Parts: sequence; C-alpha cells; structure tokens
Amino acid sequence: MVETLFDDGKAAGAFRTIGEVSAALGIKTHVLRYWEEQFPQLKPVKRSGGRRLYRPDDIALIKRIDGLVNREGYTLKGARAALAGKGPAGDAAPVMFANEPRSDGANPELLPRLKRIRDQLANALED
Repeated sequence: MVETLFDDGKAAGAFRTIGEVSAALGIKTHVLRYWEEQFPQLKPVKRSGGRRLYRPDDIALIKRIDGLVNREGYTLKGARAALAGKGPAGDAAPVMFANEPRSDGANPELLPRLKRIRDQLANALED
C-alpha cells in the first residue's frame, strides 16, 4: 500500500522524511507535527536534531487519521476515540451534535435545507 504513494526508488519498507510524507499525502508538515501531539499512537522515529522519520505503519496511521478527520467528519477527539476503539456504544461512529443531520444519505432533506439557507444568506447580503 505504501509503495504506491512513493515513486522515489526507495524500498516499500523504507523510512520517509516528513517532507516526503507531506508531499505524498497532501498534508502540510505542521499538521503532521500537530497530529503527533494529538494522537499518542503516532510516534515517528526522531534522529538527532529532531529529524522525523516515518515508518510504513506511521504512514498508514496518518492516512487513517486523515480519513477520519478530513473525509469522515470526525473531530480530533472523536478520531482519537475511534482509533482507540472507544466510539459511542463501542463502535467507531463520528462524534456528532445531537441535532446535527447525518451526512450519509440518511437525511434526504438536508440538501434542500442547505440550499434554502444559502439563498437566505445571499438575499441578506443583497439587502
């Protein structure tokens, strides 16, 4: 899986620098550093001078965190819980507000509602 991300001639199991991981996954380096603080499971090897080297397992974890946070709508707290297997009712569901509509198609009136809100905001700006 990792070998498809990198076309640099290194072995699939090679360690990668933060810059290589950032470029391959499209995640800024400062976000990767922040995630290291927020997710205790993410621990790249640090060489002298603080140079980070990510193992293939680290890269897989980063991809999972990115999927949870940026694609599935988890908060950082919710993503931590999901990775730890402590989601609501023992599952790994996103953390949502009680009155928040679901975005998985279970709420068919969501799109028309959002369009009405958009139109109301546009009209308010014109006035």
